[in-house]
Amino acid sequence: MSLVRIGVNALYLIPGGVGGTEIYLRSLLTALAEIDSDNEYFIYVNRETRAAPLPAAPQFRVVQCNVGAGFRPFRIIYEQIVLPLLLRASRVDVLFNPGFTVPVLAPCPSVTVFHDLQHRRFPRFFRSRDLPFWSLLLWLAAERSSRLIAVSEATARDIRIYMPRHSGKTSVVHHGVDPEFFNIGERGNKRGPGGDSYVLAVSTLHPHKNLERLLDAFCVFLKSGYEGRLVIAGLKGLAARRLEERARDLLQPDRVCFTGWIPRGALYRLFEDASAFISPSLFEGFGLPVVEALAAGIPTACSAIPVYEEIAGRAVISFDPMSVSEIVRALKRITGDREFRAQAAIAGPARARMFDWNRSAALTLCEFRRAAGVSSGDSTENERNSRPIPPS
Repeated sequence: MSLVRIGVNALYLIPGGVGGTEIYLRSLLTALAEIDSDNEYFIYVNRETRAAPLPAAPQFRVVQCNVGAGFRPFRIIYEQIVLPLLLRASRVDVLFNPGFTVPVLAPCPSVTVFHDLQHRRFPRFFRSRDLPFWSLLLWLAAERSSRLIAVSEATARDIRIYMPRHSGKTSVVHHGVDPEFFNIGERGNKRGPGGDSYVLAVSTLHPHKNLERLLDAFCVFLKSGYEGRLVIAGLKGLAARRLEERARDLLQPDRVCFTGWIPRGALYRLFEDASAFISPSLFEGFGLPVVEALAAGIPTACSAIPVYEEIAGRAVISFDPMSVSEIVRALKRITGDREFRAQAAIAGPARARMFDWNRSAALTLCEFRRAAGVSSGDSTENERNSRPIPPS
């Protein structure tokens, strides 16, 4: 098997600042370090990421770049002008872009991850000044990439609709799930009910996450007699101020908590003690927190959108995300339906075991070799593993 020199464009990564794409990259690199001891990896990081933990395996080299990612326009300029020079100096064979954007003048083939096409599906959720640039950058990424990775069948379907010219070079590679969430589920089953009662939502505070409607529903739910809290954990995004104001208008301060970004260990503890989990999002590219909740055996409800139907199947309570009354009914079931709660402890982890980071890494590695023009006996396995996950 020929050695491949793989570049990883991590210039977008701001620890604690980019939400799920950070978890994706860290988890994938960790799995690649575990399964691949043959190829060389060059991880191009910004100033913010210098002190962040990355794989310590000998085949991984961190290339520190003198650019900050906090000011996105400057980072994009650096990515377009300087990164190609660095790739050429390191004689990189293929460049992996896990954060949507691609250096147009890269001297090697690119494999780019499309986490979603929200800018095409729901442009109203973007700031007007951002949308033209986002549309241009993702169009260039699709044009200049040899291979595209869609993180779900739902995203691949959007590529077929909005970028049909590029559907033929798209493969579906699902996320995995952190094994610690299965450990949480096992401990929870032994622990049984009790402790602080709260419904957990893990989400960046963006408009498409539909959290304002969740607050409305939770206010109604409290009037039915629920005595617990709502905990929303995630980065403060574009809707943060409006959500905090809405919560103050509707709820007592001790009934809702916005944690902001929290370290991974603190997130584990939130899952450990949650009595239920809910995700009311109007749109997702994958929805990793839902899979994490399933792995932990937490009774879970989520919106009836295609990607959640794909990843969660029948292991969750589904609801119309536009209906406050349906969200209220879902809250009642995940907190009070004893039969469903007992089933969730079994059905959730069983469903979540379909998602494995080592498998994701193996499929992604096949895409690297394919883009680099290196023959691999794993191509048939890649195609087989990229088929849709069954509904149950």
